[in-house]
Amino acid sequence: MKTDIDIHNHAHFSFDLWLTLIKSHPEFKAKRVELFSSFFKIRKSIDEVARMVKYYDDLCNNMNELTGGNIDTFEMYLLILGSLEVDIKEVNKETLNDFYTRSEELFLEYKPIIIFKNLHDFFKEIKDQGKTINILSNTGFIKGKTMRKFLMEENLDQYIDFHIYSDETNCSKPNPLIFQEVNKKINHKKLEKDQILHIGDNPIADYKGAKDFGFNAHLIKH
Repeated sequence: MKTDIDIHNHAHFSFDLWLTLIKSHPEFKAKRVELFSSFFKIRKSIDEVARMVKYYDDLCNNMNELTGGNIDTFEMYLLILGSLEVDIKEVNKETLNDFYTRSEELFLEYKPIIIFKNLHDFFKEIKDQGKTINILSNTGFIKGKTMRKFLMEENLDQYIDFHIYSDETNCSKPNPLIFQEVNKKINHKKLEKDQILHIGDNPIADYKGAKDFGFNAHLIKH
């Protein structure tokens, strides 16, 4: 991915993750559907399970962006299970935690692909100028704690000053409260809002959300 991001006229850089820096491994989603189906012993076809997983993934993402809230990963699991005629009264939190652990292992085996060209070099250039970086990402099936593990494995965490994920703040972009979290974290630098640049691919959640809050914004176009 070619970038024309202006790093010279900003002091802090906030990055979205999905479809900005990374994209899913091409095999991961199908593998996750297979795991979901077998783990919960679902008596529907794989195609039907895949359809419902995608439906609720998209629905919850859209709801989070619309309301500014955050639908929990386990709530997403239960919605999918209910739609597939699984008795959710037979599911407990320990089971959900066990499945999440298994899905996290799968995620780290079929790791996302970095799509931002020369990302290490770009982050290093920012840091070499004495500037700071954060990750600001809405989450769904993949929690912030898992994204941290991935970024550590990719040796990208060395450049990142802090992370903000919607499952940890209980609010999602474009909610101004999540951009306020960025502002709070860098308050010690006493920066003006227009010295902060948020970079993302979503015209509403990233670009408009950041601009409405007062940050500068850069829209990644695919």
